[in-house]
Amino acid sequence: MCTSFKKALLDGEMDFSANTNQAYKIALYTNSASLSATTTVYTTANEASGTGYIAGGVTLTISTAPTTSGTTAFLSFSNATWANSTITARGALIYQNGGTKPAVAVLDFGSDKSTSGTTFQVTFPSANATTAIVRVE
Repeated sequence: MCTSFKKALLDGEMDFSANTNQAYKIALYTNSASLSATTTVYTTANEASGTGYIAGGVTLTISTAPTTSGTTAFLSFSNATWANSTITARGALIYQNGGTKPAVAVLDFGSDKSTSGTTFQVTFPSANATTAIVRVE
């Protein structure tokens, strides 16, 4: 998770409620991108490009609304897909699509992932207290 996201949570600036008007997106990035926990906002620098990809990525759907288990709060998103795409990406950025487009989390795929005329998919882990993509412990 991005450090600025953690602060935004404490400031009450992020809302993941089912009735929120805030949309969250995921954008893909090349291996030249400099994304880390210090990333504060969505950027177009070294964003992926290719057939089937539009700058800014796709809107995420919350699949598991904020919930708790023990002392951990968590949520998860439905998998993100780009159909019929030709894309190469090394990572992704989840961000809030509004205002300054604040960063939520950086994903590192570990190596370049590519498609050629097929579906590029970011598969999110199970929504639970130990593996959900967004967790506050």
